[in-house]
Amino acid sequence: DVYKRQAKDDAAGLAISERFTTQIRGLNQAIRNANDGVSFAQTAEGALSTSSDALQRIRELAVQSINDTNSSSDRQALNNEVGQLIAEVNRNSNSTQFNGQNILDGTLSTLTFQVGANQNQTISVDGVDSRTSQLGARIAVSGSLTATNILAATDLVVNGVTATTSTSTTIEEVVSAVNAVSSSSGVQALKNTTVNTDDLTYAAAAGTFTINSIAVTGAATDTRDDMVDKINAVSTQSGVTASAGTAGTDIVLSNTDGSNIVVAGAGAAIVGGAETYNAGITFAGAVSEGAFTVTGTLADVAGDSPTALTQVDRTLTAVDVLTSGSANDALLTLDFALQQVSGLRAELGAVQTRFESTISNLSITSENLSAARSRIRDADFAAETAELTRSQILQQAGIAILSQANAQPQNVLALLQ
Repeated sequence: DVYKRQAKDDAAGLAISERFTTQIRGLNQAIRNANDGVSFAQTAEGALSTSSDALQRIRELAVQSINDTNSSSDRQALNNEVGQLIAEVNRNSNSTQFNGQNILDGTLSTLTFQVGANQNQTISVDGVDSRTSQLGARIAVSGSLTATNILAATDLVVNGVTATTSTSTTIEEVVSAVNAVSSSSGVQALKNTTVNTDDLTYAAAAGTFTINSIAVTGAATDTRDDMVDKINAVSTQSGVTASAGTAGTDIVLSNTDGSNIVVAGAGAAIVGGAETYNAGITFAGAVSEGAFTVTGTLADVAGDSPTALTQVDRTLTAVDVLTSGSANDALLTLDFALQQVSGLRAELGAVQTRFESTISNLSITSENLSAARSRIRDADFAAETAELTRSQILQQAGIAILSQANAQPQNVLALLQ
């Protein structure tokens, strides 16, 4: 391009075009910045995709380990692979870098990308923390519930979001109501897989009572251990097993399928035991989101409020598949870990799309500003060409006339000779 670089040629035009130059150069650098943002997002998302693959494999191994066809040595072998995969997820998070900075270990809280030529024209990207200590479920588990109407209040409020439960009289209905708003609250509910009556007091007495409609007959001479044996003798029919409680006269009834335990006609044999015991509820949120709140009143929960339940973290770091029970618990942890990683990948993918849109917009703007500046500063090629042609014609005409003028004296001299 040919520029009129002297202010005297067009003082106002020069000032305007210089401002255009500032914008154009700033926009071109902003395009490079946004491209760096795309590269950052691609690097982080690519690393997270390998972590997701590892988590999928760990979950597959957990499902395999739950099966009781596995021996202890089989489960040990499965756990060895699980341990290596967990270590790899953690190594991946601690070692993935972009331009010398770790990008998946939480050290970068917020990244700011300048995507414009002027102040505050930025895009902010939240930092990513995919370490195993930050992946998993934060849970609060209620004890078994004994009331026929599980809810003593009409609604539960989960992380400030109301889970409408006015018609909920069963565990299943409460769980369904909480899960209906889980996308907003970030908290899920699950029915516990076991029912535990805690300590029921046994008093030796002759008589018959039922557990899940299966009769158990006690004698006045029975000890607590005798009654435990009698209950366990019919456990294949009732689905309930008994064990000694903490005190010398206590009995604990439990099952592992989450179905209700109905104790009826207990009389003096099990004091206060005539009751229907329901499975409790597990409230679960992502570890990375920290503590959650659940307000409302559930019957027979410690403190009568889910808020009073102790929240504990089940992180990926503590996952093992050495037993069927631990492998089963691992599924909840892994489901939340996969959910977290998928969420992080989705955010990075959305940011990448935004950067690409920004780059397209910046490129168009820079091109149009360059054209505007050109109209001010660049020579008008058509006009300058026409002027050059005119000048050449005039020059040629002048030369022709001068040559004719120079020829006249020679003609006169020739005549005189």
